[in-house]
Amino acid sequence: MKLLPKQENAVYYLKDDTTSEVIYGGAAGGGKSALGCLWLIEMSLKHSGSRWLMGRSKLKTLKETTLNSFFDLTNELGISDQYTFNAQSNTIFWKNGSEIILKDLFLYPSDPHFDSLGSLEITGAFIDECNQLVYKAWQVVKSRIRYKLTEWDKHGELTSTMKVTKCNKEGLPCEWLNSKGELTQGLMPKMLGSCNPAKNWTYKKFYKPHKSNELPRQRKFVQALPTDNPHLPKSYLDSLLELDKASKQRLYFGNWEYDNDPATIINYDSITAYWNGNHIKPEGEHYLSIDVARKGKDKTVFRVWHGWVVVARYSMGKSLVNEVVEKAIELQREYKISNNNTVADEDGVGGGVVDYLNCIGFVNNSRALMGENYDNLKSQCSILMAKKIERREVVEYCSDGDVQDVTSEEMEQVKIKDIDKDGKLGVIPKDKVKELIGRSPDEWDSIMMRYYFELKQDFFIV
Repeated sequence: MKLLPKQENAVYYLKDDTTSEVIYGGAAGGGKSALGCLWLIEMSLKHSGSRWLMGRSKLKTLKETTLNSFFDLTNELGISDQYTFNAQSNTIFWKNGSEIILKDLFLYPSDPHFDSLGSLEITGAFIDECNQLVYKAWQVVKSRIRYKLTEWDKHGELTSTMKVTKCNKEGLPCEWLNSKGELTQGLMPKMLGSCNPAKNWTYKKFYKPHKSNELPRQRKFVQALPTDNPHLPKSYLDSLLELDKASKQRLYFGNWEYDNDPATIINYDSITAYWNGNHIKPEGEHYLSIDVARKGKDKTVFRVWHGWVVVARYSMGKSLVNEVVEKAIELQREYKISNNNTVADEDGVGGGVVDYLNCIGFVNNSRALMGENYDNLKSQCSILMAKKIERREVVEYCSDGDVQDVTSEEMEQVKIKDIDKDGKLGVIPKDKVKELIGRSPDEWDSIMMRYYFELKQDFFIV
């Protein structure tokens, strides 16, 4: 079966001696599922008695999509008589003793640590649409790749028929002389994931480092666009071009900067405008918002506001309460900011800062101000500030590219939780955001707290 050039590129990495994780795709129609299925077919047939994983976020979707692609490909290759599929155990059994196990990899509240995979041992894994998983699922599956890795080399030869030439520090064979007189090693653990663009761990761990030539040597990203696939009908390409702007950018052009989640409040263009806003003038009163470091977070972030413009931002590593207070007083004096125009996160350590400064304390889970439609004060300020940024009414002066990157990443995760349910409005919680971006979000709170003063002016009397 002739592969597409981009598929051949991915296969090269799947067969080299340095790559352990490959992400393929980044758009629609690039032959993602086909590549994964073909790789599993080849590995299963080449290495008798091996065990592989075919996974997706939900087992039902896996069986309706990826598994059907597998059936189509085996029919086309004329090898559909070489295996049986057991729908009860969700396992493909090959005649040579190899297996492909189908797995549901969704993060269920009842199994937050994926203990259901604890006893699993596999030789390799293909995860379709891995952007729909949390990063922990990817990591746990990777940790389970250890099954019979030393029984064959990458060419499919049994190491038991070869002469051992080298052992590892545990005394186990790790290098052999094959039948051609060449030095060879056992199988290298390999994971293949397919995906569409998403602003989550696939972006942070693969796409972004790939774009900046900073990917670790064991990871590879191969972008495949629909235009790379000559077998797609023109009608399909035309249908992609008729999608809404965000979907078209993602699925046709492979633009990772766009998020099509309907729960997202701040779109990519608005975030870009936040950093490039000469249309907003710094005027009116000055304010200071402080997100104080607390358990699980290692920095305090200060933002100085002139009206709706951030004119200065500072951060401190883990610090004593008095050190945070001293920095706040320094900024208050420099920008002539009163305690009544200073707000600090009062949860945890921040309570001490509020007491020392006698400033406004922001309690995230406190009742929304005159806003019965919000589940708490943080959701109210986050949603209203996000909408203000979306309307291009907030600007930050900042030339630090790292600050722009991490802050933008957090803005993209300001989303309505349970968007399909009725009830009070809320944003997805911080622990969920941390799960999505792989770190604690430390910037957004110092931005959203600025909206408290707008609410105070309209609805609240101190």
